[in-house]
Amino acid sequence: MSDHFFVVTGGPGAGKTSLITEFARRGFHTIPESGRAIIRAEMQSGGDALPWAGRMAYAERMLEQDLRAYSAAQALSGPVIFDRGIPDIVGYLTLCGLPVPPHVAAAARTARYNHRVFLAPYWNDIFTQDAERTQSRAEAEVTCAVMRETYAALGYEIVELPRTGTARRADFIETHLAF
Repeated sequence: MSDHFFVVTGGPGAGKTSLITEFARRGFHTIPESGRAIIRAEMQSGGDALPWAGRMAYAERMLEQDLRAYSAAQALSGPVIFDRGIPDIVGYLTLCGLPVPPHVAAAARTARYNHRVFLAPYWNDIFTQDAERTQSRAEAEVTCAVMRETYAALGYEIVELPRTGTARRADFIETHLAF
């Protein structure tokens, strides 16, 4: 377990990436979400490892990238803030109605983060869609619920973030960064 690894999870459009950007601005080590980078790369190359095309291939690419990031982050000292964690892949596959392959489930069980996971709840006031975030508001709400259930099932303590500005959310998380 890496007690100094903290995950921010939740549904799309809940302010996770803005929060990670704020932590980077504050000098924290941060790990970006793998999904958006994969979508950009696949769209640029004409690949089909996309959440609306090759869902299992997309999940496998996320796992590869997330495991590399997790391993590389072992060398970092102090808190490391992750925009989503490996259990998010389990949640993604669950949302898609796809089976969770044993190696994905094993990775989620063994590549552990701090027991406290921060959940950015669905927040209608800030939800937006873009070229990479195509989910509807309803899908965003369901995604948030599935991520909560997935992390809880893996034994994590869920700390829901307040629906407030990014700086205040970052302050809130900082008060919980004990490890």
